[in-house]
Amino acid sequence: MNASDARYRWAQAAVVALLGVPLAVLAWDFFREIRQPGVAFGPDPAETIVRYLGEWAIRVLLATLAVSPVARLLGRPRLVRYRRTFGLAAFSYAVVHFAGYLVLLAGLDAGTFLADFVERPYITVGLAALVLLAPLAVTSTRRWQRRLARNWRRLHRLVYAIGVLACIHLLWLSKGDYMDAALYGGLLALLLGERLARYTSRRRQRRGA
Repeated sequence: MNASDARYRWAQAAVVALLGVPLAVLAWDFFREIRQPGVAFGPDPAETIVRYLGEWAIRVLLATLAVSPVARLLGRPRLVRYRRTFGLAAFSYAVVHFAGYLVLLAGLDAGTFLADFVERPYITVGLAALVLLAPLAVTSTRRWQRRLARNWRRLHRLVYAIGVLACIHLLWLSKGDYMDAALYGGLLALLLGERLARYTSRRRQRRGA
């Protein structure tokens, strides 16, 4: 292993550890809650935990979308190598968020879940985002990238639609306080705008050529 590979592995480990911090914080809050009920999660622990996991799923998803623009802005194209790690972390947080809902809010009851799915649009939209995110996680490896060729890029553009669905999910479940939904929606709009501007610039360059 050369020095460059060693630095990459250490940096990768640091990124993974950083992305795991919210889970470590949640585990610590569990410990505090056991020792003194109500001190960490408030009057509705189940809803607090599920919302916490969902917010981190959106944050990491937006961070995933920001990797490429930040790499271009800083002139550090190698940063793109960490995009897959962020994407898999976003998927993991989304899965744990959904699992938390099934266990803590739906009580693992199929009838309750189906009723929520039909009667609560924000759950329908959130589940749609998770379902669309799954194939992106599965096909995130270089092997799949080579196998799908150009279709790989087309498939992974779904991440922007997933971001929109995630923000709508948060907006619809917000109860009067739309600050978080507006913040995440604004960040997503900036990222989408950057990509659209870059795409438009490329098309103009091709036409000029």
